[in-house]
Amino acid sequence: MEAIIERACGLDVHQAQVTACLLVGGAGQRVKREVRKFGTFTRDLLALREWLREAGCTHVAMESTGVYWKPVYAVLEEDFELIVGNAFHIKNVPGRKTDVMDAEWIADLLRHGLIAKSFVPPKPVRELRDLMRYRSKRVESRSAERNRLLKLLETANIKLSSVATNVFGKSGMRMLEAMAAGDASPVVMADLAMGLMRKKLGELEGALDGRVGEHHRFLLRLQLGRLKAVDTDLAQLDSYIDARLEPYRLAQQTLQTIPGVGAHTATAILSEIGGDVGAFPSAKHFAAWVGVCPGNNESAGKKMRAGARKGNRHLRKALIEASLGAVRKSGSYLKAKYYKLKARCGVQRAAMAIAHKLAIAVYQVLAKGVAFADLGEAHLDKVAGPRTHRHLVRRLEALGYRVQLEPVGPAQT
Repeated sequence: MEAIIERACGLDVHQAQVTACLLVGGAGQRVKREVRKFGTFTRDLLALREWLREAGCTHVAMESTGVYWKPVYAVLEEDFELIVGNAFHIKNVPGRKTDVMDAEWIADLLRHGLIAKSFVPPKPVRELRDLMRYRSKRVESRSAERNRLLKLLETANIKLSSVATNVFGKSGMRMLEAMAAGDASPVVMADLAMGLMRKKLGELEGALDGRVGEHHRFLLRLQLGRLKAVDTDLAQLDSYIDARLEPYRLAQQTLQTIPGVGAHTATAILSEIGGDVGAFPSAKHFAAWVGVCPGNNESAGKKMRAGARKGNRHLRKALIEASLGAVRKSGSYLKAKYYKLKARCGVQRAAMAIAHKLAIAVYQVLAKGVAFADLGEAHLDKVAGPRTHRHLVRRLEALGYRVQLEPVGPAQT
């Protein structure tokens, strides 16, 4: 196999050290090899960049090892053609495991064009991605803290969650704060209810009549303080993210025409891929990258069941959550498709299939810049018209009816 890159460098990146192997030589020429090691401080990475510049290097490849490749990528991205490869795909031959050999192996694969380029979004999108992923972690921490608070209430026999639909709404928070203060009776706390919850005053008095000790109140004050701090963090994050989202405002609005995709889901999608899907050759490639389509498992001509592919877990989670909202829209194609699949393969597989449909829709919407057009719930019957007719006739005949079909208008095709 002939080399296609004359000056290629492979990097074996670790937390404290980068091993670089530079291979110079065209097809059919003897290869010149040079290996150097650098630290990972900024000045060391700048020295690496300067060395590669002086050597006339054009292409650099590295593995996507944790987060350690990211600062290296940020320093080198403006000067070289960078390729971040999947570590599993470019694994070295067993028995040849040293930093130098790994760097040389990566450089040799790069030189022959054998490393598939992973998708790395532009810098503004990477920054938006960091913000959205951190926001997701803060939401998860808020949910965990709320669950701990509910568990604490149960240990004190406070049954507020059995009466209030949302314990952490305005009424519920007023009651919890009064309980933490420790100077309010169940009647007084119940009277803090607002709106429709005032219809449940009797039930609230019983639910709030527990055995609350001083340690319960102490923990409750700490937990309420943590919840308020998380809410403050989320408000600041949302404001900052909204400002960063301004260049993608039109794309965000267009994505929201897809059933199940609201403002938050659209922002999550844009934070992972940006507004340009040109890095993916087709919608199928994009769905495979997200990880919402089945893998391949075929042997001896037999196709066996395979689980979903591994992909971008953040985007996959957002699309699966969106699919659960999309199937609630009346008269939509996605709802009809979901219930047809649910009867055959269950809830989880049906939700994953709808997430796959949403991934295809996201690609088409961003690629063409047009709003989503719903096919309608009758689309499946139109596609499989004759088969649907035969199936319904058989069902009626099995029930003891004689069926004769007469079209009342143009045939549905």
